[in-house]
Amino acid sequence: MNTIHDTTNGDERPVRTAIVGAGAIGGALAIALAEAGHTVSVLARGATLAAIREHGIRVIEPAGANEPARAATVHASDEPRELGEQDFVVIALKAQALPAVAASLAPLVGTHTAVVSATNGLPWWFLDGMDTPLADTRIEAVDPDGAIGRILPAVRSIGCVVHLSASTESPGVVRRGKGNRLIVGAAHAALHPTADVFAQALREGGFDVECTQAIRGDIWAKLWGNMNMNPLSALTGSTADRLLDDPFTHALIVRMMEEAAAIGGELGLSTGMTIDARLAVTRELGAFKTSMLQDMEAGRPLEIGPILGVFPELGRKLGVPTPFCDAILGLLRQRAAAHAG
Repeated sequence: MNTIHDTTNGDERPVRTAIVGAGAIGGALAIALAEAGHTVSVLARGATLAAIREHGIRVIEPAGANEPARAATVHASDEPRELGEQDFVVIALKAQALPAVAASLAPLVGTHTAVVSATNGLPWWFLDGMDTPLADTRIEAVDPDGAIGRILPAVRSIGCVVHLSASTESPGVVRRGKGNRLIVGAAHAALHPTADVFAQALREGGFDVECTQAIRGDIWAKLWGNMNMNPLSALTGSTADRLLDDPFTHALIVRMMEEAAAIGGELGLSTGMTIDARLAVTRELGAFKTSMLQDMEAGRPLEIGPILGVFPELGRKLGVPTPFCDAILGLLRQRAAAHAG
């Protein structure tokens, strides 16, 4: 069992972990950490809250897997004060939802709480402490008024890059798809040992986990493949293979990736592969719908800022032109607004 020394009474106690956002990824992480011995709480609302309170969280393994469905009983609430101070707070919300709820999460966060971001796009802490011209700059596309950074301190942040697919079968029920890989690392060196402890718990819960001391590079590399396919699929309704097969959308994808790579160069970030190599990885996934297209079709808000909006913003601040990203960002905002209306 994962335990921690409680300084209030000198005893050992289970690690306390709160999952903020009980969707597909949050649910899968919650079960893994519960199986590793953490005392897991879930912050949820509505039908999801009711389902978890009645049945716990359930995970249906991928088709063809030998493992049976898994389930875990966790404490569920819609009130952070009821959950109290945690050892780990895992942010598994859609990134665009976090600014509005950040202030309410204060009761979960103490002086020794580690905050794990398992969201798409750039996290709020990404530039904190970087040796770049934009060191410690707030990314407005992610944290517009600084509400996230005020509650969830960058110095206590851990990144979790998710390389797997999962969907919500019904409230409280997660259906796993392809992949089982997570990459975990702390934003600041002082938190590397804590990140390693968290990674080990995820391993014990069944994930294939890689630890890194350069988590920003892994976040950037994943985003480099998502910042083009996600927006273009949402605009067109096309699966990834169709976007890659059309010579004009293929060329647009390449231009967007070139702009992102130029920004990465100014920040000292490398994707570790060529554009052609990255697109080959995407092509291997076949005719899939991106998460942004799925959100568009379901009428859910889109993760525009953290996935695409960050590039025009960083480009302006670094003096790197981003005309293709600018154009797609404008179109995507209009499409999302019309869809919401």
